Amino acid sequence: QVQLVDSGGGLVQAGGSLRLSCIASGRTGDWYTMGWFRQAPGAEREFVAAITWSGGRTDYADYVKGRFTIYKASAVNTGYQTINSLQPEDTDVYSCAVSPRYLTRVQRTGEYDWWGQGTQVTVSS
Repeated sequence: QVQLVDSGGGLVQAGGSLRLSCIASGRTGDWYTMGWFRQAPGAEREFVAAITWSGGRTDYADYVKGRFTIYKASAVNTGYQTINSLQPEDTDVYSCAVSPRYLTRVQRTGEYDWWGQGTQVTVSS
């Protein structure tokens, strides 16, 4: 089992930046791919970005390229996502998720085994 705690959300003005964190505990050696998703009320989760723990591969949704950066800390259990130039349409609950496998379909929520509780990002205009 892996437990995830994601944090770093908050209320920011348009144009601002945030860094979201995802800290894993438990059997952290069991995970290989970390993804970030976001979800608006009443909507399905939407893929944002993913990274392999080796750091050798990153994937981004087309709509976030150039503004979102996913990366990992040197510590085995922590991943981050930096979001720049935030816009009101980025307002969502952001959640990290991990899989013990090297994923080829990182956009699919069903590929991930463990999820964080989510952190709210609210962008004011």
